[in-house]
Amino acid sequence: MAHSPTMHFTRTHTQQILFVLGLALIIGLPKTVLFFTRRPKLKGTAAFTGGVVLILLRWPLIGFLVELYGIFILFGDFFATIGSFAGNIPVIGPYLQKALNRASQASGGQRNAELPV
Repeated sequence: MAHSPTMHFTRTHTQQILFVLGLALIIGLPKTVLFFTRRPKLKGTAAFTGGVVLILLRWPLIGFLVELYGIFILFGDFFATIGSFAGNIPVIGPYLQKALNRASQASGGQRNAELPV
């Protein structure tokens, strides 16, 4: 079955809404607002929101890349934490851990020092 542009638009739009709502349900609405509006995270929030807008304006590839950049800025602090858990996966764990730790350092990760959660 071929995917129509409307179907892609609806699925992508739904995924974005569910992502933000899921985050709000996990850590609470006040902490979610605090997380996205903190001064160091404003650049990531703007990029993520801009990516969503670009996708809605039918620029999906550029919108996805802008969103990806925003997610990297917003959640880069978590890469070290994820890396420590990933290190326990058999065979590929150590490699994942190294990659995620490097990504955390590249994004200026502070090991969740100032996160609201």
